[in-house]
Amino acid sequence: MKKTSSLFLVCLFSFSTALFAQEKLDLATIDKIKEEGLKRSQIMDIMFNLTDVSGNRLMNSPGYYRAANYAKDKLISIGLSNAALDAYGEFGKGWELEKSYLAMTAPYYRSIQNYPKAWTGGTKGLKNAEIVAVVLKDSAGLEQYRGTLKGKIIIIDKLEAYKQSFKADAVRFTDEELEKMANAAPMQPRGQAPTTDTAMMRRMQAMRSGGNVLNILKAMAISEGAVAMLTSSPRFHDGTIFSQGGGGYKGTDPENFLDMAIGIEDYNTILRLVKAGKTVKLDADVKTKFYNKDLQGYNVIAEIPGTDPVLKDEIVMIGAHLDSWHAGTGATDNASGSAVMMEALRILKTVGINNKRTIRIGLWGGEEQGLTGSRGYVKKTFADPATMDLLPSHEKFSSYFNIDNGTGKVRGIYLQNNAACKEIFEQWFAPLKDITNGTITISNTGGTDHQAFDGVGLPGFQFIQDPIEYDTRTHHSNMDVLDHVSEEDLKQIATIVATFVFDAAQRDQKLPRNALPKPRPAVMRP
Repeated sequence: MKKTSSLFLVCLFSFSTALFAQEKLDLATIDKIKEEGLKRSQIMDIMFNLTDVSGNRLMNSPGYYRAANYAKDKLISIGLSNAALDAYGEFGKGWELEKSYLAMTAPYYRSIQNYPKAWTGGTKGLKNAEIVAVVLKDSAGLEQYRGTLKGKIIIIDKLEAYKQSFKADAVRFTDEELEKMANAAPMQPRGQAPTTDTAMMRRMQAMRSGGNVLNILKAMAISEGAVAMLTSSPRFHDGTIFSQGGGGYKGTDPENFLDMAIGIEDYNTILRLVKAGKTVKLDADVKTKFYNKDLQGYNVIAEIPGTDPVLKDEIVMIGAHLDSWHAGTGATDNASGSAVMMEALRILKTVGINNKRTIRIGLWGGEEQGLTGSRGYVKKTFADPATMDLLPSHEKFSSYFNIDNGTGKVRGIYLQNNAACKEIFEQWFAPLKDITNGTITISNTGGTDHQAFDGVGLPGFQFIQDPIEYDTRTHHSNMDVLDHVSEEDLKQIATIVATFVFDAAQRDQKLPRNALPKPRPAVMRP
């Protein structure tokens, strides 16, 4: 059957030469990659070590270093070279939650599920505190609460109605949705986006304004000796709580006021009681720990050296961010991506490829704080986006492939507006049609590490993945744990990544590039 399949594909590709250049695909090796990746996968063992064993991987926390050192040692055992924790610049403090207890004690007892936000302080022992409701409108309105916050736990006076969901948490892309992606129009070039006051811009301005008032309230709370504050959202329901950062983490930043994320059901219960004139008291006992000894940020870097005398100095890169938030163990965001990339290289080493170009992996730190790891690596290795001064290795770079959209299987790839790669990727997907749709869209997906490469004119790509329950349940939440990953999907992803990496490493030319972007000096927000 394999011979028949390969012959069919050869015929298909021969027919296509009349339309575009033929990719020289090693179909026999691709068959071996598929066999190893789909039938003898080690993906779940890697996942177990990155999640259950390491714990959460908040940047510069003990969990991050457990995972980073495991990844480095695993890559060495696979057979990679030059494996190291590679410093990319200063990140800031590490942080760890050591204890968190919260319960309502009056007017009756009720245990409250909670997740203190990262880089916030603790209670310095058990505190029994009365709840005070604060209307968060503007800074002038906060003056009515001055002198009333000592020893109190603050709740924002904003009832959010619980809304039943009539949609499935976990979904896959439909054929219609994939077709729409494939037919998308090219994106606007940088610097040509509309500058008019859109609804989105107004919402962003409102969020910034609300954040400023909240920061003023926190400063007042610290100065007056308040215990903590409670925050929630309509998204925090049915046991799922999303908890991220609670303020600055730089070495010079002061300790942030304790901010505890709780479910909307508990939040509304407390607020309704307070607004009805009932005295509500909570027990709170939170202990956190900061790590200041080493403020540097570290990525995990390793490689399979190339063998071709001419092409061995050229680089094909794959990557995913290793760091996570702290309420869960970051299984879908983004242990799944990191494990997939490690497994892809294990597959390639196991089948014994003789890669022409060097294949390099980057497991990035600090993605959750603004792609700090990948951007730091790109800046010191290839080019500074602020000046666009290119280092010699910029010319030697072929391509970068990224995974960071949860556990869902690959359905295709985003071109990042690089139309010249479309016909190449169509041919690369052809031997994989039995396991993926191979949808190719000119569009981009933002917010993850391929953008660090694209930002200096290097071909960086993110794969299209089924959303599953990423946005609805796992992304940055306490539900982002190993039980929420799909083993079969991860096997498929690793197999496809391994195939793409192999194809990129073996082709005669580097992948086509977009035009170099203009320098983009960093802009400091007021």
